Amino acid sequence: MRLVLFCLSLMLTASPSVAQEALGLTAPPDVTESGLLKHILPRFSLKTGVRVVADPSGPMVLAEGPPGTPVLKRGDRIYYLRVTEDRRQQRFLDWMLSEIGKRTIESFAPGGETPFTTDFAVEIATIETKFTGDAARGADLALKNCGRCHVIGPQKPMAGISSTPSFPALRALPDWSERFETFYVRNPHPAFLQLEGISPAFDPERPPPIVPLTITHEEFEAILAFVEATEPADLGAPLKIE
Repeated sequence: MRLVLFCLSLMLTASPSVAQEALGLTAPPDVTESGLLKHILPRFSLKTGVRVVADPSGPMVLAEGPPGTPVLKRGDRIYYLRVTEDRRQQRFLDWMLSEIGKRTIESFAPGGETPFTTDFAVEIATIETKFTGDAARGADLALKNCGRCHVIGPQKPMAGISSTPSFPALRALPDWSERFETFYVRNPHPAFLQLEGISPAFDPERPPPIVPLTITHEEFEAILAFVEATEPADLGAPLKIE
């Protein structure tokens, strides 16, 4: 009986350390100092059981401007959340975009004021996308690296994989900018591609299925500039995005 109670005691004392393993979130100083994170992170953890803490070296990044998914706004600044394919990180992003997450953000009102809002769809839609990278270099990089799966343009119209959309087809989508700015966290890219300084290391137990690829921020911007300059494909009737 004593042995059973001892084992049970070990299980009860060991489980919280696993459950409490926290996800780190890197955020700009103005967001951290505002107190917003102290307001929303405990509420997310209480709702989901996933603990998130402010951490300057955390894998999740909240930053002013893309890449990432826009989640909140303060004045004329829009903040984007960058996450990986990690299930807990995706859950935090989904919560930030949910109605309860938005209400939690907007209920933060120090001194009776609400400095952050999640109501900025119109502003985002009217922002003119401008990428400052070298588009010519981006064309070469896209052909060399992305051309393994995608048709990049008229250079090699028969290359790529038939089930993978071409760059001109993707460029014709209304959300093409957001898709390309976050392509490195969209499947299947995380399995073999890393954005330098952002993507986590490959899991040693799940090695890349093809030759791995690492791109720098400069190369990333160059590819985005090339895509912006790409002529959208004529897909006929407007697409219905489910």
